This record gives sequence, C-alpha cells and structure tokens, in this order.
Amino acid sequence: MSNRDRVSTRELFDSIPSLLIPLFKDVTYPWEILPKIKDYIKFLISSGLNGYKEIDKGVYVGENTKIDKNVKIIPPAIIGNGVEIRHGAYLRGNVIICDGCVIGNSTEIKNSIIFENAACPHYNYVGDSIVGNYAHMGAGVICSNLKSDKTEICIKGNEKYNTYLKKMGAILGDRAEIGCGCVLNPGTVIGKYSSVYPLTSIRGVIPERSIVKDSKTIISRI
Repeated sequence: MSNRDRVSTRELFDSIPSLLIPLFKDVTYPWEILPKIKDYIKFLISSGLNGYKEIDKGVYVGENTKIDKNVKIIPPAIIGNGVEIRHGAYLRGNVIICDGCVIGNSTEIKNSIIFENAACPHYNYVGDSIVGNYAHMGAGVICSNLKSDKTEICIKGNEKYNTYLKKMGAILGDRAEIGCGCVLNPGTVIGKYSSVYPLTSIRGVIPERSIVKDSKTIISRI
C-alpha cells in the first residue's frame, strides 16, 4: 500500500450529498470548506430550498424530520429529510445536517457538516468538523477544535498540512466508527471504513480501513 496520506475529499468520501456538491466542487481537502459553511448556507437559502420548511428565522428543515421540543438551534442551519434530533441537542450556528442523520441528547454541533445517515447520538461535541456518510460516534466522543496555545492547526500524517485555521476539529471519512469516550484532537483525520477503540485520544491522520486500538497501536483491516 502507498505510504501517501489519503486525506483528499475524493479519498475520504465515496459520495458527496447532492445538497453539498457545489460547496465541495474543486476543493482538494475537506477542511478548506470550513470557513465557507456560513456563506454557503445563506446562498442555499437565498436560492430557494425546495421541500424545506423554515421553522424559525434562518432554520430550514426537510420532510419527515423529528426535532424534540427541547432542542436549541441557532441560525443559520439546514436540516435534511428524515433526521432525528433528540432532547437537549444544541446546534450552535452554521450547521448542515444531511438526510437520515441522528443527532442525540446533549450533543452540540457548531460550524460543521454531517453527511447522510451519520450519527452523533449521545453527548458528542462536534465543532468545526465534517462527519462522513454513515459515520458513527460513540457516546461522549469529543472533536476538540482549538489548540491550547491558540495557534494555527497543522495536520500531521506522513506529510504536514497547514490548514491556516485556528479552529478545526476532525474530519471523519465515510463509515468511520469512533468508540465511546474518545477525544479527537484538533486536526484529526480519520480515513473511511476505520474504527477507533473506546477511550482513545488521537491526533493526525488515521489511514483508511484501519483499527486504532490505542494511540500507539494501529493495524490494517486489509
């Protein structure tokens, strides 16, 4: 297998939800879109969102979506079809949640995109992050998005990638599975079809189709 990091948009995601295709067009690395989320939501709203209903100013929701009465949503936000948002969830602005997702109790999301059929179901923090199709976070998973020294975040794999961002959480590829109680440190990229054991603190690039047993033990599924 090549030692090259597989961190580009086309390598992390097998498909891009139709709602997001214009945003990801011509973007090499997914973290490049994080500063563009707010303006893109405004663009979608101004262009017209067929099949979506404005339930509050700047908050648009698709069909067959269930939102508990105790959910707090700060605009702008777009929530797709067939989504379930449970008690106490907090969407803190600049959030796109695509079709079929589950956002659980006491989960907080800000400036992030959740791809189709992904789940952040219990006590999760998702800040300045992207969660791929069918990716799943166990209870208590945290996407830490700010370094203690407040400097720009550099993603470290076999190469180094300067994001030029002071806030960036994690990028989860399609069908990534993150065990309960994990901390994904700023600038973590999890390759598609990879799994992380519970109670693991990780950073940098995790190759696709890997199993992370602890911060020093990573094996390949292949």
